[in-house]
Amino acid sequence: MCAWGLDGTALRVRETLIFEDRDGSELLKIQQRVARVRDTMEIEDRDGHTVATVKKAMITPLRDRWTVDVPGGPDLDVKGNIVDHEYTIEDGRSAVAEVSKKWFRVADTYGVEVAAGQDPALMLAITAVLDEMAHPAR
Repeated sequence: MCAWGLDGTALRVRETLIFEDRDGSELLKIQQRVARVRDTMEIEDRDGHTVATVKKAMITPLRDRWTVDVPGGPDLDVKGNIVDHEYTIEDGRSAVAEVSKKWFRVADTYGVEVAAGQDPALMLAITAVLDEMAHPAR
């Protein structure tokens, strides 16, 4: 079993969200960029290389559509209700992660179930980006 840390205080102070392993080594980071393209955020590794780009692809009356471009890997689609934390991240063939509040009774709490063989840090980073983009006022 893997343990992952999330330094959430960094987002407010430095506008950077850092994902660390249990030893405190940086795995991934999300940086708020003033000049970033609207409705797009990048996830970078510790060396500053982009490992995923999350994009708000389409707005419909009932749902937003989001895509995740992964260089060198399969691109991902996000399906479901982002605002209510009830959605799946899919690779075109199957779900690679599921996000849901149904497992918890505490307000503003949700879980992320990551499929076997997937990078848990990347799935958590994608979830954090989606949360930030769907709830920018928080």
